[in-house]
Amino acid sequence: MASKQELKDRLDRLDVPFNAFGLDKYGISKRHLGRFFETLSFFYRHYFRVHTEGIEHLPPNSRAMLIGNHAGGLPIDAPMVIAAAFLEPEQPRLAHAAVEHFVQRKPLLSQLFARIGQFSGTPENSERLLRDERLVLVFPEGARGSGKLYWDRYELLRFGTGFMRVAMATQTPIIPFGFVGSEEAFPTIGHWSSLAKLLRVPYLPIPLQLLPLPLPVKCRLIFGEPLRFEGAGNESDQVIAEHVERVRCAVASLVDRGLAQRGYGFRDRPECQQSREADAKTTASTAEQGETP
Repeated sequence: MASKQELKDRLDRLDVPFNAFGLDKYGISKRHLGRFFETLSFFYRHYFRVHTEGIEHLPPNSRAMLIGNHAGGLPIDAPMVIAAAFLEPEQPRLAHAAVEHFVQRKPLLSQLFARIGQFSGTPENSERLLRDERLVLVFPEGARGSGKLYWDRYELLRFGTGFMRVAMATQTPIIPFGFVGSEEAFPTIGHWSSLAKLLRVPYLPIPLQLLPLPLPVKCRLIFGEPLRFEGAGNESDQVIAEHVERVRCAVASLVDRGLAQRGYGFRDRPECQQSREADAKTTASTAEQGETP
């Protein structure tokens, strides 16, 4: 676990303009963040032993949108990505996760999330944060992704399109990432639907280990190169869908890379073949334009 002094130094250098009372204009509390990151650092460094690659793709002081796969009935991916953005780069960043709307209906939980900079995933919230040069973390699979069952592990569901319109409207680069390990840490074999309805939550997972605690599985987090899309965000649904599919396939490629590093066989994703060919052409074209005659 990171030392208290290291955490304090990073907190002091965080890209959040706290006032004299340790609060920023969104109500984020420096004191709450200190406790939050102290807990996260233990799980990141020692419990899940997260191996992170590509952290250099995170900008040190400008806006970006982090887009990745979502899985594991108890989704550990979000807090581990937040931990990586704070602990790994030379300039620590606070990643603001777009939280599922049901959290806002839980008074104590919604207040706690706000204190540590995690807000309801509305386009308005995301756009406001991005225009303030913050990092916004989005899982376009939503609760459907974190709720998928163990035998569907590492299959990416359809991505929502709202994140793309926000990214284009704010001229924000998208940094894809793949997270591997959460599906083994909390293997979901079913859902307790009746209790989920009673508690008014999207689902209530039944883990293979029966206890509602994640297993200490070593995880991998891989950030890819930023993707940029021209436009104002009001393009046709077809154009937006094509851009979204390109991002989804970039995430899938990073997930597959992480799986290969863990000894899994090659996973063929034929639906991404067209996207791979388009990216290859773009790379080749860019290389040609960069050549000096």
